[in-house]
Amino acid sequence: MAAHYFTEDPDGAGAAHRPATVDLVLPDLHLRLHTDRGVFSPDRVDPGTRILLDAVPPPPAHGDLLDLGCGYGPIALTLAARAPAASVWAVDVNARALELGARSAQTNHLDNVRFLLDRDFDAAAGAGRRYAAIWSNPPIRIGKDALHRLLERWLDRLTPAGAAHLVVHRHLGADSLHRWLDTRGWPTSRAASRSGYRILRVAARPTPGPAPGKTP
Repeated sequence: MAAHYFTEDPDGAGAAHRPATVDLVLPDLHLRLHTDRGVFSPDRVDPGTRILLDAVPPPPAHGDLLDLGCGYGPIALTLAARAPAASVWAVDVNARALELGARSAQTNHLDNVRFLLDRDFDAAAGAGRRYAAIWSNPPIRIGKDALHRLLERWLDRLTPAGAAHLVVHRHLGADSLHRWLDTRGWPTSRAASRSGYRILRVAARPTPGPAPGKTP
C-alpha cells in the first residue's frame, strides 16, 4: 500500500521486504540506488523527481542543502554528487527509506550527506541551521493542511538568499500551491513545466525592514 511510505516503520505496517536497486542516470551523473517495498516509488525513480533533477539549476557549491521528504534519496544523493563541498541533509518520516539512502550514499562514495528521521532532525542537525537550497518532491498525498504545515516549518529555514525548488503535478494542486505560497509571503515562480509537472521556485520570505524613523 502507498500509505506505508508515510509511516516510520513499514515493517510494522505490513510492508514485507523486497530489496532491489534502480539506476538514476542524468547527463552529469549515474547513481545506483537501493530500494525496497514500503518506500515511495521503489521500482523506478519517480518521473516528477527526474524532471526536478533535470530542470533545477546547479545547487550552491557550499553551505547546507536540504532534501525535504527524501524517500530513499535520489534528490539528496544528486545534491551530494553535484555539490561535493556542501553539507547535504535528508529528512523523512520513513526509517526504511532513510536506511536505504544511507546505504546508497556508501555505495556511491558520497560522504557529505546525512539521512535523518524527522523527529530526530533538530537534535542532530540543529534547529537553527539555515539552508542555501531546499529541493523536494513534497508528499502531496498527506493532505493539504499537513503539507502546508510541513512547508511552513521548513521554508522559513532558507537563508536570505536561498531558494527552494518543489516539483508538483498540476493535477495534484501545483497551481493552487503556487498561489498559497505567494499569499503566505514566499515569492514563488514557475521555473519549468514538463509532462504536467510544475517546478516551483520559492524564494525566502523577505525580512521585514525597520519601522519608519527607527534604526536597525
